[in-house]
Amino acid sequence: MDRHKLKHKRNPMSRDRQNYFLIAPFFILFFTFTVLPVVSAMVLSFTDFNMLQMPSFVGWGNYLRLFLHDEVFIIALQNTIIFALVTGPLSYFLCFTIAWVINELNPKIRAFMTLIFFAPSISGNVFLIWAFIFSGDRHGMVNGFLLRWGFTTEAINFLRDADYILPILLIVQLWMSLGTGFLAFIAGLQTVDRTLYEAGAIDGIRNRWQELWFITLPSMKPQLMFGAVIQITTSFAVADISIQLAGMPSVNDAGATVITHLMDFGSIRFEMGYASAIATLLFLLMVGVNKGVQRLLRKVGT
Repeated sequence: MDRHKLKHKRNPMSRDRQNYFLIAPFFILFFTFTVLPVVSAMVLSFTDFNMLQMPSFVGWGNYLRLFLHDEVFIIALQNTIIFALVTGPLSYFLCFTIAWVINELNPKIRAFMTLIFFAPSISGNVFLIWAFIFSGDRHGMVNGFLLRWGFTTEAINFLRDADYILPILLIVQLWMSLGTGFLAFIAGLQTVDRTLYEAGAIDGIRNRWQELWFITLPSMKPQLMFGAVIQITTSFAVADISIQLAGMPSVNDAGATVITHLMDFGSIRFEMGYASAIATLLFLLMVGVNKGVQRLLRKVGT
């Protein structure tokens, strides 16, 4: 074996240099716009930085302030966790269930129903229709119904009452989240090899639930993982819905989330060191939840 071939055999990077060359543009973009900002935020989270002066190191000061002195952050964190616990798993389950049912329909009906369920996630500010539904005057749909049937004698200002804000935001967020994950599940169900069901019937699978657990779900693990990541990211990143419906700040901060708190300090007050600490905590929380979900999905079909 000559030296040239021996050198390539010992050096995988040299042998695969064409592959590295092809992925270089994506890697550069990913490093520049994802890795670098995350690392920068982590570094800035230990500083006092207002974008006008040079950052000054404050150690764990921003994190201590978050948990010991920032009452709004605690409320925002609680609300965000509630969004994650309620809309995350529930929307994930609904997305898959609806996709599973629609997948059994006639192709033309399936295409139409897919569009119906996917439309809210691509329709921009379509969630503002909920502002009309829960309008605080008698012209709102909910108030109109309650007044018409005698459940109340005066209109309820739903979006300005701290007792109603969070439940309403949960409903709207759940409605909005039936989108990308649902589409991924539809695609995954379409790629399942139909011959596996015939082989499963021979091996002793007797009902649709066994087919689902032992054939369908294991065959679409990539789509299940993608859907989980999307749902987790969406449930932790609630902001626009809260701002548009409940305002910023909302009444008694009932609609505050970690993202709205981050926007407050990052985009309005320009306390970038403190905002970076909020962003870092949210990032670590999302990574931790994603790791937990990955472990659960590995058990599918076992």
